Order: sequence, then C-alpha cells, then structure tokens
Amino acid sequence: AALKRGQLLELDFQYDNLVMEEAAQVLEIETFVPLVLQAPDPATGRSRLQRAVLIGDHHQLPPVVKNSAFQKYSRLDQSLFARFVRLGVPTIELNLQGRARSSLADLYRWRYTSLGDLPHVRTDERFSRANAGFAHAAQLVHVRPYRGQGEQTPVKHFFQNLGEAEFVVATFMYMRLLGSPAESVSILTPYNGQRALIADVVAHRCAPYAEFGTPAKIATTDKYQGQQNDFILLSLVRTKHVGHIRDVRRLVVSLSRARLGTIVFCDRALYAPCEELKPALSQLTAGAPDKLQLLPHERYPTERLASDKPPPPLDVVDVEHMMALVAEMAFTFRQQAAEAAAAMQYGGQGAAAEVMMAVNGEGNAETTEQPGANDDDADDTPARQPKRLRADDDAGQAEHGTESR
Repeated sequence: AALKRGQLLELDFQYDNLVMEEAAQVLEIETFVPLVLQAPDPATGRSRLQRAVLIGDHHQLPPVVKNSAFQKYSRLDQSLFARFVRLGVPTIELNLQGRARSSLADLYRWRYTSLGDLPHVRTDERFSRANAGFAHAAQLVHVRPYRGQGEQTPVKHFFQNLGEAEFVVATFMYMRLLGSPAESVSILTPYNGQRALIADVVAHRCAPYAEFGTPAKIATTDKYQGQQNDFILLSLVRTKHVGHIRDVRRLVVSLSRARLGTIVFCDRALYAPCEELKPALSQLTAGAPDKLQLLPHERYPTERLASDKPPPPLDVVDVEHMMALVAEMAFTFRQQAAEAAAAMQYGGQGAAAEVMMAVNGEGNAETTEQPGANDDDADDTPARQPKRLRADDDAGQAEHGTESR
C-alpha cells in the first residue's frame, strides 16, 4: 500500500471508514499507512476519514521484528492496537467464542477476562460428537527419545526432533485410515526446522499413497495465526530448553487453532513444570496419561458422543509402536480394498459392497469391539499390540505385504 500510494492518490481513492483486521499483528508504523491513502477532500482541505476500527487480539502474537535489538529495546514489536490497550483506551472485548468445542476453549479461556461459548457450541452435532479413534479430545503426549536422540540442530537455530516428526505423521496416517478427511487436519510446530522435517516425512510416507494424501497445512505457529482447522497436531520439538513457546502469546495461538481436537507431542517432563505454560498444560496433564490413547476399531464419523465414557483404549507406548500399528492397519486396508476390487470383478456390486463394509468397519459387531473390552489378556491379539517395527522400517512398507508385519 505504501509503494502504491502515489497511484492511489492519482486514482482519487476516497473512503470515510477504515476497518483493519488482525491489527494486533501489524507494526505500529504500518498501521498509519492505510490512514493516508487518500488525498485531502477538495471541499474542506482535510481527509475524509471519519472512523477507524482496529480488530485484533493482543493476547496472541505481535508483529514480527527480525532484529532482536529493535524488538527488545525499542519495543518495535508493539502494535498500535496493543499500545491503545496498554494506555487504557476503551475497548470492546470478545466475550463469546464459537470456534471450538468447550473443552478445547478451556485451554485458552483463562487468558481472557470473560470468555464464554456461543449457544451452537452446546447444540451443534460437530461439537457434541467424539473424535473418531481417540479417547480424548485433547491430550499431551510424551515422546521418548527416538533412536537415542531428542532435539537436534543440523544448522544453528534450525531445531528438529525426528521422533516427534515421525509420531505426528504416523498419527495423521492413523486418522486417514479411520476415514478422517485429510483437509480436516493441520500440523503445527513453533520451529521452521521441524516444519521442514515434517514436510519431508509426509512427502516420503504419505504423499505417494492415495489412502493417506497430505494434511491441509504443515506450518509454524506464527504463520498459522488467524487460521483454523478441525484437528491440530502440535509438535513442540525441544528437549533441552523450553524455547520460545514460553511466550504465552505463542502458546495461546497454538492451542486455539483447533475446532474439534488437539494433540500436543512433546517432552512432558520439560514442558509440564514450566510456570508460564501451567494454566494450559495442567489441564492436559491433570490425571491424564502421557501415552496417546486410541480406539483403532472406531471409524469416522463415529456415533459416540463426547460426553460418553470411551471404551478401554489402546495405549501407544512410543513412536515405534505407533508406526507398527499404522503399518498393520495400512496392510489390512490395502488387502481388503484388493478383495473388494476382486469381488467387484467376479461377484458384482453386492459382493463388493459386503467387503467394503468390512473395510469401513461396518460389518459384524465383532469388528467394532474395542481392544480389551471383553478380554483381560490384551497381548494375545496382534491387532491390539502390533509387532514393533525395526528402527529403519517405515509404515510405507505396508504396501509390500509381509515386510512390515
């Protein structure tokens, strides 16, 4: 807008009202640019602008200032919106949210003075249904060192964590095998290094296979501000120091992107005691297991309500366990899809439909029974406790049949 100001003046661009969205994420000096994009009114010699409305959230991320000296000592990252709030200028604060189910909104509700829920949050079927395949709508999952390593920095300030990347991508693959749409899932992380690593893993394990595809977005928290999706898989990456997620504004953005479900992958022992993060993370850790709890025999969309007590879940021990589960599910999916194709060729649509009902878990009640629900010996059934993969195996090998089993 600043570069084109001359052209706008020549076009006699005129306006009386200005509405600026995401004003809390705009540099203070840049806020003035749209205020001066018109020539004075010839009749009065003054600007026609009568009203400016700034809409934003100073509890979320501020403008990006790459020079840390300017950011820290000159407060260049303070927006005009934040300055007005700090000086006590009267504001109208959002007091009802309609984006997320109520239990997810609780993760960031504490940051606002009085944030309630719109009526449809209580009545909309999307919010009243449970998330297919998961025992909890939100969970903080502890990720153990993978191949003996946690965070890594191949180049300075380029933080990566292979274990979390593999775990996050395997969870996305699991959701796809249950029938969740790929476009309903976004993967977030605070670090560009981890974003690049996750994108590489997705390109290798998911993109070549039609049953997986790619998630709607793989992005950093900072770049995803202002966006949302049904499910958010969040990788916090660090295992030595908490890092810049310690900034509560970045935490609020990370936890407020999901409508229906959020899973946070991290080193629980590092993040849970952090005082700045406790108001949110304590809700995820209070009495909750640190292992991802799944219902792998459920299919999307589930009829189970969020208020219902879930069946006994499968506890995912570590990354290798999750990869093995996904590999076995992928093998079964492809095998049944092949059987359906053969049935279509030789037995007609009726036989194919029966096979596809089995693929989708719509067959006999036994196929929907949750692991351990009526059996005390959970180790006897391979589907419940899949064989571990070797460290160099991957879920993509499932297409070759017995290699991944």
